[in-house]
Amino acid sequence: MEVAMTKMMKTTKKTKLVLLIAVPVMVVVILQQFWLPSLNFNRLWRTVSQHVGSTNDSHRNDDEFINGLLPPGFDQKSCLSRYQLNLYRKPSPYIPSSPLLSKLRRYEALHRRCGPNSPSFRRALAGLTSPTNSTSLPEDCKYAVVLTRDGLGNRILAIISAFFYALMSDRVFLIDRGNALDDLFCEPFLGSSWILPSDFPLRREFGAFRQSFPGSFGNILRNGMLKKTIEDSPASYLYLHLSHDASDYDKLFYCDRQQNLLKKVPWLIMETNNYLVPGIFLGSFFREELNKLFPAKDTVFHHLGRYLFHPTNGVWGLISRSYKPYLARAKEMLGIQIRNFGSESGSFQDQMNQLLACTQKKKLLPDVEQSSPEKSNSTASQTVKVVLVTSLSSEYSETLKEMYWEHGGVDGEVVAVYQPSHEGIQSSNKKMHNRKALAEMYLLSLSDVLVTSDWSTFGYVAQGLAGVKPWMLYKAEDKVFPPLNEWLKYRTRNETGDWPCRRAVSMEPCLHVPPVCDCYEMKRRDGGNELPFVTHCEDASWGLKLVNEFN
Repeated sequence: MEVAMTKMMKTTKKTKLVLLIAVPVMVVVILQQFWLPSLNFNRLWRTVSQHVGSTNDSHRNDDEFINGLLPPGFDQKSCLSRYQLNLYRKPSPYIPSSPLLSKLRRYEALHRRCGPNSPSFRRALAGLTSPTNSTSLPEDCKYAVVLTRDGLGNRILAIISAFFYALMSDRVFLIDRGNALDDLFCEPFLGSSWILPSDFPLRREFGAFRQSFPGSFGNILRNGMLKKTIEDSPASYLYLHLSHDASDYDKLFYCDRQQNLLKKVPWLIMETNNYLVPGIFLGSFFREELNKLFPAKDTVFHHLGRYLFHPTNGVWGLISRSYKPYLARAKEMLGIQIRNFGSESGSFQDQMNQLLACTQKKKLLPDVEQSSPEKSNSTASQTVKVVLVTSLSSEYSETLKEMYWEHGGVDGEVVAVYQPSHEGIQSSNKKMHNRKALAEMYLLSLSDVLVTSDWSTFGYVAQGLAGVKPWMLYKAEDKVFPPLNEWLKYRTRNETGDWPCRRAVSMEPCLHVPPVCDCYEMKRRDGGNELPFVTHCEDASWGLKLVNEFN
């Protein structure tokens, strides 16, 4: 009898423990499902995780495959971030669709069958060096090679864009890594590389590829060579120039008729520094499938970024060594990203005033406590808010740090300010500079709330990975800002519009160079008014971005 009672008591204790763990988690999931906007789910999840983790570490956020987004089978030690990043961030409220998961699994099979070192790949290379062999290529082995340029943010947007296009057009995606992308990302596909081999036959021609290249797709269209080059006898490859200086003819790439022609070309070499996805959504060529893959249109970067990008162990070391001692203790984390555009950004004091006005007007940071030291030192209701600052300059974080060290926040809130690095100048061709930049993008993506700079691709990447709509700081138009006390006078949107910052309508990046001509008569078009899920960008009125049409 005593033995039975003892077993029953042990079972009861285990049941209570399971309930203590399961109920808070279920509450979070239910609240996320019903989208109660007044709750801070990041903060709520961290609170639950801390209590759960103190009871049983095995019950932390351990969905290492991100709701099926990632495939199993990778060597964990070779890419720690793939399996450990989920321990630092809350579960995403955005669930990938079943059609997207199926599409990714099919793509992975295609990449293994046609990727580098496969027999199909060797036959495809033979078609490049001997165009007469191109007609014998396997029907399902076509390729999209991306050439990236400019800063790391631009390069990441280019990679996502090219992968998105390859996914939709059933092509194998490869990147010309170069020095700027060396040792930043793990291989994303099991069993085959995404890196273009160093002996690729066209590599010596890459230096000549630019907007004026005579053989570019845009110039072929401009010069009336379409029939000879593609329709009658498809070329073995085509160069697509889709960077910031792309011509209107280059941007006919987004049109249905041109997409139908490009299907015939085995190799497409794409150069871009932009986020092309909104432009691809404008056409109807892929739209039926896109509607199934992305029922929430503003989740493209979020899902594909989390799927594709996994920092190497060297970069992961930078991330974890910042997160554990400086950021893990936060009840709430505010990420601030400041991009300085030189003389166009105004003075440091102008920018600092704008930042303070934004964070205080929007209640992102507490007002400073001006009362007695005894009140500001009270620990009765202290919480810790960590502010992560990323900038090439240390002035912004030092100013915030000094302000909250001297006075503290009202209601006893403790504000801790941390900045991982301040490089001074952008050095996109230096390996360590890029490793630090990538680490800081990922640290920003762990934030509950983000404040970013207009036009910044660095900020675009962080907000997309985070799944957060940031507060965006206006870029100075005439290099003049009002004094801080003038900013703070106005507490309502009706008085000042959205100044000094406004909330982004979605977490998607902006396409800064969208198609502006229609596909038939080259007449001007306004892509921001054609579809309910494509609109103009907050920070570039001429640009385009994806939004959730059901919001």
